Amino acid sequence: MVVYGVALLSACMLAGLVVGDLLGILIGVKANVGGVGIAMLLLILFSDHLKRTLRMNALAEQGILFWSAMYIPIVVAMAAQQDVVAAVKGGPAALIAGVLAVVLSFALVPVIARISQPADERNEMSEADAACALPLKSGE
Repeated sequence: MVVYGVALLSACMLAGLVVGDLLGILIGVKANVGGVGIAMLLLILFSDHLKRTLRMNALAEQGILFWSAMYIPIVVAMAAQQDVVAAVKGGPAALIAGVLAVVLSFALVPVIARISQPADERNEMSEADAACALPLKSGE
């Protein structure tokens, strides 16, 4: 039932656009502020709520999952393109901030990977690491 997925997606998108426009008016900006992000959050929340309350059959769930999977990457790509165009027009400060954010994110990948490991795996040496380790001399 792909139709249910389309219905949920369109309802979330309309609600997100309305809320984004209202946020723009509240802060005095003549633009939609976060409407796409709000729509994505609504889509995630509503689909999760429907799964938890078991109010849909397997076909309806597949339709919602399909459109959820299609919606998020497409909208993120569209928003990213708009952000890049605005950043290039905005000057070097936005470009430098973007580059620094990407570099910092890449640098934090090993840290986050290490944090996500259980403590016993972090402290124990793997068999391959132990085989490569050099034994200490008696005087050291």
